[in-house]
Amino acid sequence: MMQATLLDHDDTATTETTGSPEQPVTADEWAAHLASAVPGPQTAAMLALLERGQLSTTGRIDALKAWERHVAWIQAQQVGLLADIEADALDAAPNEVGWVDYDWNFACEDVACALKLSGNTAADRLAVATALEGRFPTTVGLLERGEICYLQAKAVAEVTGTLDPEAAGVVEAMVAPKMPGQSVGQTRRALNRAVLKADPRGAEVRHRRRREDRTIWHRAAEDGMATWTAFLTTPQAAQLDAAVDAHAATFTEDGRTLNQKRVDALYDLVVNRPTGDPTPGGRSAAVVQVTVSMDTLIGVDEEPAQLKGYGPVSATAAREVAFAPGTIWRRLITHPATGLLVKTDPTTYHPTAETERHVIARDMTCTFPSCHMPAHRCDLDHIEPFNHQDPQAGGATEPDNLMPLCRRHHLLKHRTEWQVQRDPDTGEVRWTAPTGHTYTNPPHTPSPSPQRAAATGISPFATVRRGPHPCPRPRTRPGPPLGVHLT
Repeated sequence: MMQATLLDHDDTATTETTGSPEQPVTADEWAAHLASAVPGPQTAAMLALLERGQLSTTGRIDALKAWERHVAWIQAQQVGLLADIEADALDAAPNEVGWVDYDWNFACEDVACALKLSGNTAADRLAVATALEGRFPTTVGLLERGEICYLQAKAVAEVTGTLDPEAAGVVEAMVAPKMPGQSVGQTRRALNRAVLKADPRGAEVRHRRRREDRTIWHRAAEDGMATWTAFLTTPQAAQLDAAVDAHAATFTEDGRTLNQKRVDALYDLVVNRPTGDPTPGGRSAAVVQVTVSMDTLIGVDEEPAQLKGYGPVSATAAREVAFAPGTIWRRLITHPATGLLVKTDPTTYHPTAETERHVIARDMTCTFPSCHMPAHRCDLDHIEPFNHQDPQAGGATEPDNLMPLCRRHHLLKHRTEWQVQRDPDTGEVRWTAPTGHTYTNPPHTPSPSPQRAAATGISPFATVRRGPHPCPRPRTRPGPPLGVHLT
C-alpha cells in the first residue's frame, strides 16, 4: 500500500492514498498531480512517491515535469541566497581612498569555491541573481512556482542588462505573461522584440555598452580538442566569416570537409602571416607551453603531456610540437616522487628570470582554486611576506615561497581576510575564506610514472619553445605574446 506523508504548517499529517476518491493513488496519478502542483516543501516531500519502476510511459513524462518544476523552485531559493551573498559583500566592501579603482566585491570567490565553479561562472550567477531580485519580482515569482525554468529567468536579466530600471520593468511586463508557454529560445526572441519596443532610441547606446564586453576565451574539450570562441560585433563576425570562407576556398580538394577547411583557414590566417610579413618565416610570435617528460619526448613511454591553459594532451601531440621547426627546448629537473620542480635559491626581492620560469612552469595558472589565469599573466607573490629591512629574516624569494596570483587574487590575499598556505612537499595550496571554509588547489605539475620514479633519482622534463625566442617579461604585464613552449 502506498502511503504519503504531508507536512502542514501546523503539524504532520499522514494520509492513506486509498481513501478519498480525489486523492492520487497510483504512481502515475501522483506524477500527474505533482506535474501541475505549485512546488514547495510539502510537494517536494511527495516526490519520493514517483518510483520509476511503477510509472508508465505517460507517468514518466509527468514525473519529469514534476521534478523540473521543483528544480525551478530550488533555483529560485538559490537566487535569493546569491542575492543576499552579493549584498553582504557590497556592504563589507572598503571605500578607502584609492580602493575605488578595483572591484573589491569578492563574493564570487566564496561562491566559486563553495560550488566548485569558475570565477566567471560564479560572477555570472551572482549578477543574474542580483538583477532578478532587484528588478524582476514577477519573473522570480514565476520561477519559484515552477512555471518557467532558470534559463528563461536568466535570459530576462541578460537581455535587459543595458536598460534602465524603468524600461526593464516595461519589458518584463510585456513578456512575463507569455513566458510559461515558451521555450528558452522563444523567450529570448520575445525579450529582444520587447526591448526594441520599450526603448527604440537606445539601440545604439546599448550596442556601445555591449561592445565594451568584446572578449576571447577557450575551453578544453575531450580527446585533445578545444573550443575557441570570440565575442565581437556583428560586422566583425561577418567579415571574419567572409575572410575564412575566402581562404578556405583556396585549399585543394584533399578529402577535408568544408568545416574542416574553415577551421584550418582560420588557424592559418591567425598564426601564419601573409607573404612579406616582417616576422621571420611569416609566422606570428605565438608561444604555447607544454610539459612533457623526456622519456615521453624520445618515445620510451606514452605518458600524457600538459598543455598550458588547456590540460592533458597525448604524447603524440606533444612530440608534434616538440619536433616542429623553430622549437627551442629547456630542461627542468623534477622530484621523482611528487613531480614538483627542484627549487633554486635566489636571494633578491624580485625573482630572477630562472626563478620566474621555474614557478610559472611549476604552477601553470593562478593558484586560487577557481582561477585559471595562465601563470605568465600573473604576479609572482611571496607567500610569507618579504622582509625588506632584513631579507635574511624570512620571506625568501625562492620557488617554495612564491606562487602566481592574478591581479585580482593578489589583491584579495593582501587586502581581505583570506589566508593562504602552500605545502612545499606536495605543492598543494590551501586557502581559508573569511567565513572559515577551506579550499585546496592541487599542484599542476604532472607527476612522473611510478616506473620512472623507481628507476631514477631525478626526473627530467624538457622545455621546448616554438617561434621567436621570447623577450624577458615583467611580472605585472597583462600578458605575453602568444607562442609555443614545452616544459
